[in-house]
Amino acid sequence: MPLNGNRNVALRAEAKQQGRYRRVDTLELEPMQPVTIYLEGVGFPLLLIKQVFTNDDGSTGIHDLVTSDTTLDGNGIDQKRWNVESFHKSLKPNGSLGKSPTHTVTTPTNHCFAALGGSINLERRKGNTKLNHFALKSNRYLHAIHAAQAKLREPNPVQLAA
Repeated sequence: MPLNGNRNVALRAEAKQQGRYRRVDTLELEPMQPVTIYLEGVGFPLLLIKQVFTNDDGSTGIHDLVTSDTTLDGNGIDQKRWNVESFHKSLKPNGSLGKSPTHTVTTPTNHCFAALGGSINLERRKGNTKLNHFALKSNRYLHAIHAAQAKLREPNPVQLAA
């Protein structure tokens, strides 16, 4: 996840124990080179990677990315982050997470649980069919429309009371 520049970190365990922290935005880091840090208020080491990118307007942006998986390299953290981003991108429209009715306290909780269950179902089906979540949802709607049209085409004899 991205780390705010005003967060305090120590670069060594000894510095953490002595309370010598520095702001993340003051660190001079090489892009995509992982550095083990100790974040203030967190009891275990984390991995920090500076990601530099170019925006559409030509300006440069920087993300300081942090993970608890200290075995990753620069490309590994970016790949894991992308997988999470694509899941979240799919969760709102395909799991209907954004359409939560919030009238009582338990309603949003139940809705989130159902949305996650639906997204997990889509993820399982994605592996079997090689389609993405959006294509699977479109296929499901198409199947429902065809079933409804077939039902409407069935002859429906009218029963008259005598």
